[in-house]
Amino acid sequence: MAKTITDIRDILPDPEYVRIFDTTLRDGEQSPGCTMNVEEKLAIARQLERLGVDIIEGGFAASSPGDFESVHRIAEAVTRPTVVSLSRTREEDVDAALRAVDRAANPGIHIFIATSDIHLKYKLNMTREDVLSASTWAVARAKQHLDYIEFSCEDASRSDWDFMAKICAEVIRAGARIVNLPDTTGHAIPEEFGEMFSYMRRNVEGADRVIWSAHCHNDLGLAVANSLAAIKNGARQVECTVNGIGERAGNTSMEEVVMALRTRKDLMAVRTGIDTRQIYPASRLLSQIIGQPVPPNKPIVGDNAFAHEAGIHQDGVLKYKLTYEIMKPEDVGIPSNKLVLGKHSGRHAFVNRLEELGVDAAAVDLNKAFAAFKVLCDKKKIVYDDDILALVNEEARRTADHFELVDVRVTSSVRITPHAEVTMRMGGGEERVAEASGDGMVDACYKAIYKLVGVQPALERYSVKAITGGTDALGEVSCLVRADGMTVAGQGAHSDIVMASALALVNALNRLHGRAAAAARRPAEGP
Repeated sequence: MAKTITDIRDILPDPEYVRIFDTTLRDGEQSPGCTMNVEEKLAIARQLERLGVDIIEGGFAASSPGDFESVHRIAEAVTRPTVVSLSRTREEDVDAALRAVDRAANPGIHIFIATSDIHLKYKLNMTREDVLSASTWAVARAKQHLDYIEFSCEDASRSDWDFMAKICAEVIRAGARIVNLPDTTGHAIPEEFGEMFSYMRRNVEGADRVIWSAHCHNDLGLAVANSLAAIKNGARQVECTVNGIGERAGNTSMEEVVMALRTRKDLMAVRTGIDTRQIYPASRLLSQIIGQPVPPNKPIVGDNAFAHEAGIHQDGVLKYKLTYEIMKPEDVGIPSNKLVLGKHSGRHAFVNRLEELGVDAAAVDLNKAFAAFKVLCDKKKIVYDDDILALVNEEARRTADHFELVDVRVTSSVRITPHAEVTMRMGGGEERVAEASGDGMVDACYKAIYKLVGVQPALERYSVKAITGGTDALGEVSCLVRADGMTVAGQGAHSDIVMASALALVNALNRLHGRAAAAARRPAEGP
């Protein structure tokens, strides 16, 4: 276990430092279609460590054996960040969370319970006294095993402030080191959210002995603004996700709040420990894994974030960048899209470029990735950084799959119905072939794949994006499919858009198969 915390300065030695608590792997994953397997979570966790986040919420250990394993392996894999598991105020939850992080270099637990009257009445069926008792009991139980305890008042923004102040005082007395006030429903506006923190810091006994944390949802588009208001009023931890993913409209966007603090340090006068050059690689990695493209107009990491089309803007930027740019793209790690490598480049140069792009070379099958790179070089005149990122992630998606796409042949013209012949290798190694016709080449290809795997899930989303320019560009396809109550995302990249589409669907079907297999192995009780 980690060293004993004897003073709040052990956690926050600099009062002007804002800790970044990343919940991409817990709250972010709860967004429909964002489910990740253990290996994918480990890849994200390692990138979060490179990014410099202070805390990684690895999951909700008591919710399933899969979540328990994810938290446990993340706790073993990273060394610098604190790794925490979410926990309700239940004995089985607290104990599962403690076991999940027991091998972490810096273990912690995040205990929560709702404090708003609407949640007490309609969700918990508990009295205020019940909630107070459950809160202090859970913190005291966790305190017997570790010192790093965070407590959250779920739905804080709709809670009675005096009641919440009483709970906060009691959990601080019981041993909580961080107190989190979430805007769980995205209901708050900055003025009231900031004042809530000010009120708690003035009225809670022991308020100066804990770190105050903000966790905001984006239902009204105010998550970042509310988080900044909390910081202005004394919060020194922000809970956020990469790309702002999360339930409903999402969580506070990590990249937005970090760059807001950096860009407007003249007003905020605080800092974070984030290596901002790792922001774009983190964004791309998450997008690739969950199969959700980043919207072009997404601040900081969207394709248009640093694009200028208006003539007057282009003229100003050419004369002096700060006329229309408040940040530099290289500050957030956006590749310059220059020609970086070619077919004569060696393995060492390839590995070096991967590391520059934020890819953990040790986590990549370099033999397969380099071979795929050479093939790509023969197909494309120009190989860009984004091409390489897409290629590496495509190779990573193909490992340990139950279904493997071997070949796709399609025919189409204005006079005949599009037709596809698909060859796949199944889990036992057997190759099978199926044919189908459809409304288009992709439709025909998908129908053939459905024949091979014996299922036909609902295709809820299908989108295509050119990763780089030119007719030889890699196409990136993402899809969202649903079957048997499970929704999963798939993604594929290839210079042929039909192949990219097939790879995306097969990726999704492998995820469906994996989740179904995990559900079949799941015991009746928790881990």
